[in-house]
Amino acid sequence: MTGTTATARARAPRAGRRGDQRREGTWGWLFVSPMVLVLGLFLVLPILMALWVSLLNWDGQSNPFSGEADFVGLDNYRTLFTQDGLDRTLFATALRNNAYYVLLTVPLQTGLALGLALIVNQKLLRARGALRTTFFFPSVTSSIAVSTVFLFLFQGSGAVNSLLSWIGVKGPNWFADPRGVLSLILGGLGIVDPERPSGTLADHSFMGLSWFEWLSGPSIAMCTIILLAVWTTSGTFMLIFLAALQDIPRELEESAALEGVNRRQLLRYVTLPALRPVLFLVLTLGLISTWQVFDQVYVMGQGAPGNTTLTPAFLSYSAGFDNADFGQGSAIAFVLLALILCLTAFQRWALRERGARKGRKR
Repeated sequence: MTGTTATARARAPRAGRRGDQRREGTWGWLFVSPMVLVLGLFLVLPILMALWVSLLNWDGQSNPFSGEADFVGLDNYRTLFTQDGLDRTLFATALRNNAYYVLLTVPLQTGLALGLALIVNQKLLRARGALRTTFFFPSVTSSIAVSTVFLFLFQGSGAVNSLLSWIGVKGPNWFADPRGVLSLILGGLGIVDPERPSGTLADHSFMGLSWFEWLSGPSIAMCTIILLAVWTTSGTFMLIFLAALQDIPRELEESAALEGVNRRQLLRYVTLPALRPVLFLVLTLGLISTWQVFDQVYVMGQGAPGNTTLTPAFLSYSAGFDNADFGQGSAIAFVLLALILCLTAFQRWALRERGARKGRKR
């Protein structure tokens, strides 16, 4: 009898805790329900609608759910990947341009942001607040306004070419030069002829572009957009790195100083390992934003010259609103979404925490 009573008393608090947890869960869902409703109505539902539109041949003039639009299944996706034609060539060109944009912008903006954060984190540095504001200011400026300013700076007779002329360098016509930087370098070294490429690079192709076109590198016009992106985004990432640097325990740096490590060793073995989660965040944000670049391309050329600044985001917009082919525009958007998710997953795997290696058995 005593054992039964003790068991009942032990179960009573557990049942009470379960009831409290249920009530807390109910109140939690009640408080977040407005935001869940808003996200579902204005985010999830439009995504599902766009997914349906990607399976249609729809010009935007009718109700896509009324049966008036032609259901074509995966034809919009096949046009982008398997069917020869202008659509696949433009899509491949946009992927090539954006790939070079990502490969150059993400490392440059991350490295510059980390360097600036290390500089303004120095306690003995004077006017640290003014420097932080100066470095961060381009990030809060309208991208449209900054793009317009860059258009004037990088004109053929703009300020940049005027400065280059002072040191005896004739600057290019930046936004009208479609030549690839890598092809110019290889041509300067005498390895290939950029005007008339021959051999394997010219004879083989992928998705409508020759290997030489894939490997020619970003155009000079695209390099200008890359400079703009690095300049306007490094300030935001600098603040993220700065917050993480100030969160590193001082004991780690003091212990390293007692061990006699120099600044380079401190950065490599103490600072960077402590910044691994923040580094993953910065790289992920940079990867997503660079694959979605649109506003700078829209203002600074809309794909010109020669489609060398064309990106998938702008191509999706152009297909829908310029060519009235919303089905293909939606298909491009979902291909871009899948690409971003895959690259983010790979980046997460590459930057994962690796356990200590087990010693070899002798």
